[in-house]
Amino acid sequence: MRRFLLVTAFICGALPQVQAGELQDILQIHAEEVAKPSRRSVGALLDDLVTSGLPQVPVFLEEWSAKNVWQSPDGQFVFAVPDGDTLEIRDVDTGDIAAVPKDGYDQIRPNGGVRRTIGTALVQFQLSDPDPVRRQSALEAISRRPEAAQLAPLQASVGTETDPALRAQKEQLVVFMSARFADTSRDRIAAINSLAEDTSVEARGVLNSILSTEEGVASELPDANIARVIDPAGAPDAFYEKLVEEGLAPPVVTEAAIRSALEQNVSGGAVGGVPTARLNTTDARHKAYEQLAADGLVPPLITVADRDAALAAHVFFEVYDEKDPAVTAAAADALATVTQRVSWEQAADLGLDALSLASIYFLAAIGLAITFGVMGVINMAHGEFIMMGAYTGYVVQLFVPDYTLSIIIALPLAFAVTFGAGVTMERLVIRHLYHRPLETLLATFGISIALQQLAKNIFGTQARPLTSPGWLDGAWIISDVIQISYIRIAIFVLALMFLALILFILKRTRLGLEVRAVTQNPGMAASMGINPDRINMLTFGLGSGIAGIAGVAIGLYAKVTSEMGADYIVQSFMTVVVGGVGNVWGTLAGASMIGFLQKGIEWLNPSNTLAAQTYMILFIILFIQFRPRGIVALKGRAAAD
Repeated sequence: MRRFLLVTAFICGALPQVQAGELQDILQIHAEEVAKPSRRSVGALLDDLVTSGLPQVPVFLEEWSAKNVWQSPDGQFVFAVPDGDTLEIRDVDTGDIAAVPKDGYDQIRPNGGVRRTIGTALVQFQLSDPDPVRRQSALEAISRRPEAAQLAPLQASVGTETDPALRAQKEQLVVFMSARFADTSRDRIAAINSLAEDTSVEARGVLNSILSTEEGVASELPDANIARVIDPAGAPDAFYEKLVEEGLAPPVVTEAAIRSALEQNVSGGAVGGVPTARLNTTDARHKAYEQLAADGLVPPLITVADRDAALAAHVFFEVYDEKDPAVTAAAADALATVTQRVSWEQAADLGLDALSLASIYFLAAIGLAITFGVMGVINMAHGEFIMMGAYTGYVVQLFVPDYTLSIIIALPLAFAVTFGAGVTMERLVIRHLYHRPLETLLATFGISIALQQLAKNIFGTQARPLTSPGWLDGAWIISDVIQISYIRIAIFVLALMFLALILFILKRTRLGLEVRAVTQNPGMAASMGINPDRINMLTFGLGSGIAGIAGVAIGLYAKVTSEMGADYIVQSFMTVVVGGVGNVWGTLAGASMIGFLQKGIEWLNPSNTLAAQTYMILFIILFIQFRPRGIVALKGRAAAD
């Protein structure tokens, strides 16, 4: 407390300032403590240094702790840096520099304990240093190694802190340290109760440190803050070993020790009255050993009854390191509340991850849903249209270094490129294979392989970067538990925009009307003047173009390679089939179901992603058995097919 008052007076300027140049005088008064410091003797020197109010004191403490303080032949203390046979010395008061021979100068080398004490005093100075960087460093030093002596000066520095961020950190650290080091139980409990609303890792660390325990064993419960009494019935052998370690019970005699004792006590062809020829069974060896024990030649065997009696005569427990039961009770209640809040936040974080994954699957599958629903074409090259869109974004960034502008250009350009590729593919291949699903599947699978090889020939096999704009860097951090990257948020927003755009096209435009008509009844649509062949071409191009835009979005999040489409083709087909073929709302439902299901399985089995995907596929197979038309089934041709 005395040191706290002195530091407070130093910070507030209440003490009279000593004239510059007197630091050396103070050091000479405590010359023995400076030259040969110890943790017991250094306290008086530090108190006098704080009382002096000299601006040179923090610098001296830093140099002293860094072992840069030397003593000259005439007993004066200086800062020095060795350079061969000379020293570059600096006056502790004036800062004047000179070069002198090294002979006669002794380096002061405080040990680790003294340096920690010096560091504690130095941190108190740094808490109110004019430089915010030094104040930040002081807070980090206290956080790494909090001590009771640091609490009072930390509290005193909060009121003079001008930086809002540093002030918030100081206030939080005051609460953390008050929970552990406040003078009264009432103050500690108040700080602990406030931590019940804090789910940060640091707050949980403080509560866990208060609730730290040690295991103990005794003949009866000690008069201490007992955390719990342990029943040894679950593992009697292990608990008996603890009795042996504590010297409260004799050790168990092993079979190897029994054999060794018998060998050492063979006499006249027998041991303990049992002929050696009959010592080929465990019971015979134990009988011989028990006779030796009865004769006092070897330690007695520990039977199950002996073990149980020893366990019954002792009590096993865990005792809190904290002596005050009221404090540990408050910490236990606060930790239980925090744990519950963390569980809810983890569920929310898992939900955000699942929602983000669902938006990615929706973007990847919506084009396939339109194509598959209207035309009934199993397009195995759909993933390659995603890949083409991603590479389009990469090429645009080669010519447009502004990442924001390049993404704005890449989205419509990717749509145009993949729309043209889709129309070309439909005109050249797909139109000749309608109502022949096996041939369509094989043809599009071959096209997907060809497109992958073409991408490898053009861009190589290494992953290419599709860099997101700077404003998408980082993550939205709600708490220490809940956070989501801005890129995933952007993909989610893009998925909502596409959902609205697709619904507008299908519900509010002539093309959408014709698409829905061909989907439900192509024969009746043709009799009404609609050209199904043209609608199929435009629909395939539209689905391919949407896949290209999805490729740009996915490329910002995942790697851009020639095989990236293969990573999403299976999930895209599962999304379409589970949701309902050819239905936008069904695709949204299917993407949501698969996204949440995959994240849920990964949470249950986080160490094996492949197993999680396998379980997901098995679940979907079972789901289709009970609902073969998907979550939202269409009427008309799609339903009939």
